[in-house]
Amino acid sequence: MLCIETARRWSLLALGLLGACSSAPPSAPVAARGVETPAPTGTPSTTAKVAAATAKAATVKLAAPAPVRSWAEVRQQAALRMVAADPGGTYPGPVPDILLAIPVLEIELHGDGSIRRIDVLRHPTQARDTVQLAIDAVRRAAPYGDVSRLPKPWLFTETFLFDDNRRFKPRTLDR
Repeated sequence: MLCIETARRWSLLALGLLGACSSAPPSAPVAARGVETPAPTGTPSTTAKVAAATAKAATVKLAAPAPVRSWAEVRQQAALRMVAADPGGTYPGPVPDILLAIPVLEIELHGDGSIRRIDVLRHPTQARDTVQLAIDAVRRAAPYGDVSRLPKPWLFTETFLFDDNRRFKPRTLDR
């Protein structure tokens, strides 16, 4: 199981490096790994949409997380909780052929399932405000269930697939 997680992390890192080699220069300097990005930037209408979606989603009350026995269950439950915590900011159904942005986050947990740290593994080259939307979605959906009986390190990655309306779908739910 640990080898699969390690291979997955290397794959995501390689994907991020390939994305960094694109011909379009990033609109802002890439933040260091482990540093959360600042508040959303962009046009006033974009910032207003982000703020409205965040305020609307903050009112959703989630049930206690179910017990988990594997990292696959943690990832599945986390993705479902993210969607439940942000119903207006997600989309059901198939992923569009062209996506607005694809940020990748690594979420490290405490044994009780609360968030210890969030690292950004991949910043999109456009719509950089989607990174903060993804971080906020992860925080709203916490805690993720007791992981103290699972092997360390207590972390998992999630890829966020954003459409043109800045709504996301966790890649875990697209498989």
